[in-house]
Amino acid sequence: MEQAIESGIENEDRDGGSSTSESEYQHALEVVFDEENAKRRKSSLVSSENPNLAQQQAKKRETTSCFVHQLLERTRKSRNDQPTLNYNEDCNLDKAPYSRDQAVHSRLLTKRQLSEMAIGVRELSKRLGSIRLKLKVKTIFLLTKAHDADLIVLTRNMAEWLLSKERSTEYTVYVENTLEHNRTFDAVGLISQDPSHQGRLKYWDNELCKKHPHLFDFAITLGGDGTLLYASWLFQRIVPPVLSFALGSLGFLTKFDYSDYRGTLSTAFDDGITVSLRLRFEATIMRTQTAHEDRKHDLVEELIGDEAENNLTHKPNGSYTILNDIVVDRGPNPTMSNTELFMDNKFMTSVQADGVCVATPTGSTAYNLAAGGSLCHPENPVILVTAICAHTLSFRPVILPDTVVLRVGVPYGARTSSWASFDGRERVELHPGDYVTISASRYPFANVMPQGSSAEDWIGSISRTLNWNSRQKQKSFKEWDEQDVDERSKTLKK
Repeated sequence: MEQAIESGIENEDRDGGSSTSESEYQHALEVVFDEENAKRRKSSLVSSENPNLAQQQAKKRETTSCFVHQLLERTRKSRNDQPTLNYNEDCNLDKAPYSRDQAVHSRLLTKRQLSEMAIGVRELSKRLGSIRLKLKVKTIFLLTKAHDADLIVLTRNMAEWLLSKERSTEYTVYVENTLEHNRTFDAVGLISQDPSHQGRLKYWDNELCKKHPHLFDFAITLGGDGTLLYASWLFQRIVPPVLSFALGSLGFLTKFDYSDYRGTLSTAFDDGITVSLRLRFEATIMRTQTAHEDRKHDLVEELIGDEAENNLTHKPNGSYTILNDIVVDRGPNPTMSNTELFMDNKFMTSVQADGVCVATPTGSTAYNLAAGGSLCHPENPVILVTAICAHTLSFRPVILPDTVVLRVGVPYGARTSSWASFDGRERVELHPGDYVTISASRYPFANVMPQGSSAEDWIGSISRTLNWNSRQKQKSFKEWDEQDVDERSKTLKK
């Protein structure tokens, strides 16, 4: 199976203009599927949404409104057309039409495709740190804690400022539908202040974010890291650039001060933004097609052995894109869980513990940290695997490359079922024989960063929020000289 996914950013010419026309880069990444696929299990290649999706992708290319994929495509063209790249210029970007059929699960990619996709996004992420992206923003998505009265007031103030006639662009602002009849937000009063607000203040719900993520050019969150995680959860595939104001407790991901939101947003819209691409995982639940009470089957033999074409052992039962972690634990069961880990098509180990935490670098400071896992800089392209209260003295956290496909399964002989959660949401029971497939997502999370931020800022954040390596400094010795000895001798004689 052959696949070429190339990465980077298109070169801008010396006059600051785009070197390729708008229509040239509004094409999706081409993913060609070979029927003779020896790198993925046939069960994994069956789409839970559309069984013919892989064949459709092999026959045609489609446009994408995911700005990350647009940048990857622009670089593919620039590499073919130009010998050198310049990453110091501003990058202007428009969105292409969106089609739900364009979505391809990471588990459908071969090993080579997954590796090239990961390397492409990795290279793009590094280069995005040195340029500004100028987006044509017209539709803005606002997210806040809908149960916090103080934050609702702040959200109203921001919405009023964005809708004001003083803005150079007539923005359309979407807020959560629960605020439509909220007395504190007072949507009716906000519209009555200025008739031009009518039709430009709209409301979103979970279904709109799922089916029409391309509607939003830019996302703003008001809250803490949990609010940002909720934004990631709402946008399971295509996600707009997200700028987060720090109004929560810790603030690993929320980098902007709300008190200066007018200046922050004006700079972002007029001068461009700097984006950090955060690795996300795609997790797919695979249900066994064997009766749960049949304990003669061996999950290891099923997952590393050959699978007959007309006898698929497992079937997909839902996929989730997560920013922090996937946790497979014992759930309400009083006894520890029994799980088996697989890396690509090889058996890795069995884990008897309260559970297993599989974290992204972003999630390394969350449950992974509490379970004794390593702190990991968010730019590292890795998968962190940590056991939760393992019933062994020898299990240590492991760090795997993001180019592997990890599987966490419940063996047929397990005494109890296990439970999986995704970023702390969507609790799902895994029966004996079921497993979860985990791989790097094709849709990273675009986190807007302050201008001039650097990789060292992460060290400052863990020092500030977690008091990392904080202790009183050891006192130094005071060297004695002859004069000090003579003076001390005289003092003792007195």
